[in-house]
Amino acid sequence: MKAPSDKFDVVIIGAGPIGLACAIEAKKAGLNYLILEKGCLVNSLYNYPHNMTFFSTSDRLEIGEVPFISNNPKPTRSEALEYYRRVCSSWQLNVKLYEPVQAVSKTDSRDFKIISSKNVYHARAVILALGFYDLPYLLNVEGEDLPKVKHYYDEPHPYFAQKVAIIGAANSAVDAALETWRKGADVTMIIREGEIRESVKYWVKPDIENRIKEGSIKAYFNSTIQRITPHSIEVKTPQGNVVLQNDFVLAMTGYQPPFDFMKAMGVAFGTDDFHTPVYNDKTMESNVPGLYLAGVVVGGLKTNKWFIENSRVHAGLIINHLRAIS
Repeated sequence: MKAPSDKFDVVIIGAGPIGLACAIEAKKAGLNYLILEKGCLVNSLYNYPHNMTFFSTSDRLEIGEVPFISNNPKPTRSEALEYYRRVCSSWQLNVKLYEPVQAVSKTDSRDFKIISSKNVYHARAVILALGFYDLPYLLNVEGEDLPKVKHYYDEPHPYFAQKVAIIGAANSAVDAALETWRKGADVTMIIREGEIRESVKYWVKPDIENRIKEGSIKAYFNSTIQRITPHSIEVKTPQGNVVLQNDFVLAMTGYQPPFDFMKAMGVAFGTDDFHTPVYNDKTMESNVPGLYLAGVVVGGLKTNKWFIENSRVHAGLIINHLRAIS
């Protein structure tokens, strides 16, 4: 590891759309900034299903006054990746990719020491623009560690002519069910709730409900998976346990923020059910002076509260506060 070097006004952890927006605002304000990202640019978006379509229109995903032109009413994943690459290049943002942050701590001089996999940095302030796509909720059942169990879904082709169980009733589960079924999979959904969630995209919800109603996609409502074996799954249903032949399990159970990483920095959390971090909604500053939160991480476990379109404003709030106290 190199000796301590490179002091910045602000280090931004996370090169997702909101991290990029924070960097743009910092650059406009004349601040010396750096983005550190453990993966590729907009890593969470890259890990979305290949054929995913956004809920938002392209104008609501724009940052840095760079127009986002889509060929469709709702932009696709590939269009979004192209757009954010263009934003990063247009603004010539100072971003280091594939450089995970290992620790963040306060120094005696009250600034921050940021240790990454490649270097040591110092900064007056740190912005956590973290995603939540790396920590899936586990089923915590026997057999979950089998190779056939996936917590991520990217494309339907591998599941052609296979018996696929999909766990969940939100957008990711519904998209996976419809795509794999249309590409020749034998699909069964295991749904804890009594119906498909109301939050499912409005143009998709009738499709999945009709496929279930006609029997093309089988569904067990008010049901949970109990056990997974190499060739079957055991499902607890209101009518009793059933054993189904199975080749793959796609556990679309959602994801959670990196709470341990945040706690190690001193971030406090409320007592609500969503484990919401403590922050000032006027400045986005956490309980740790100089440590700011931006984007989806602000919502704690309520990962459907903050999106690109409604958290772009966090960037301006943070940088305005940094300028005011400098």
